[in-house]
Amino acid sequence: MTDQELIEKAIAAKEYAYAPYSNFRVGAALLTGDGTVYTGCNIECASYGGTNCAERTAIFKAVSDGKKDIKKIAIVSDLEDYTFPCGICRQVINEFGSEIEIVLANKEKEIKTFRMEEILPYSFSGNDLEKNKKNQKEG
Repeated sequence: MTDQELIEKAIAAKEYAYAPYSNFRVGAALLTGDGTVYTGCNIECASYGGTNCAERTAIFKAVSDGKKDIKKIAIVSDLEDYTFPCGICRQVINEFGSEIEIVLANKEKEIKTFRMEEILPYSFSGNDLEKNKKNQKEG
């Protein structure tokens, strides 16, 4: 699947966004290693802590289907410029690999692509927890 095709799926997913408070609609589409595409939109809640971003919606759908081999995720919004994943989404994406491609499109459908490690350098991951376990056993 091309980046442009993935962007189109993210644009379609954005139409399902439930954003009555912010009016900030976001759509995401992710591609797994076997070629399956999962889409997601942001879903707001009056209790803001219950809100879920488009990226995490797509990831949770994939993982709940047993798909953890995420190759890339496309993200779009209604902004003129590119919309990057928020901090929480960056951490969740990174959980599945620092090499995941982040594909962004602006309103003109111009595309920019980054690797997860570029937008979340020096990240905290499961490797850090493993190092901690090792240190505890040795100490």
